Amino acid sequence: MKKRIALWTGLTAAVVVSNAATGWVQLLAGDPKTTTSTASGPQSPVAQRAARAEALLQTGIKQGENKDFPGATRSFRQVLDLNVNPASKLAWYNLGVIAQHDNRTADARAAYDHALKIDPNFESALYNKALLIESSHTDEAVAILRHIVDADPKAATAHLHLGQALAKKGRDDEAEDAFGHAVRAAPSLLQFVPEKFRDSASAALTATQVGTKE
Repeated sequence: MKKRIALWTGLTAAVVVSNAATGWVQLLAGDPKTTTSTASGPQSPVAQRAARAEALLQTGIKQGENKDFPGATRSFRQVLDLNVNPASKLAWYNLGVIAQHDNRTADARAAYDHALKIDPNFESALYNKALLIESSHTDEAVAILRHIVDADPKAATAHLHLGQALAKKGRDDEAEDAFGHAVRAAPSLLQFVPEKFRDSASAALTATQVGTKE
C-alpha cells in the first residue's frame, strides 16, 4: 500500500503522492477576474450567467466533497451549459477529477484536455493528466511534468513524479536530479523517493540545509 502525504498547491485541495487526482478547484474569492461584481444596480445578462456559474461550481464542489458524484457531475455540467470562463475551465477540471476517481481514464483525460484547451498552463489539470498517463504514455508525462516544474520550480510533487517517470525510462541521472529538487522543495518527500535514489536525494537535502545555515 502506497504512503500518502497531503500538500497545498495554490488553488487545489490536497495533493497526494500516489496516482490519485488532485482535489477540487474553485474560483478565487476576491479575484476580480474570477468573481462577479457585487456593486448595486441590475446585473447584465453576462454577469448573471457568471454569478449562476459560480454558484453552481460551489455547489458541485460541496457535492463532490460529500461523495455525491452524480450530483456534482450534474452541477458541473450545468456550469458548462452557461459557457462562462473561467468557471467552464474549472468545471471541466472537476469533471476530470470525478472521472479519474471512478477510474474512467479516457473520460478524465478528455475533461482535462478540455480544461487545457481553455488554459494551456492550468497547472492542476496538467498535473492530473500527467499522473493519469504516467504509466501508459511516459514520455508525454515527462514533457508535461517538465513544463510544470519549469513554470514553478517549487512544485515538489511534480518533481517527485518527474523523477519516477524518468526512472521508468532508465534516465537515472535526470531522475536523480528531479528527486533532489523534490526533497529540497519539500524535505518530507524524502520517504517517497525510491530506495535506489534515496541516498543521493538525502545528500542533496543535506547540502541545501548546510548551505542555508552558513
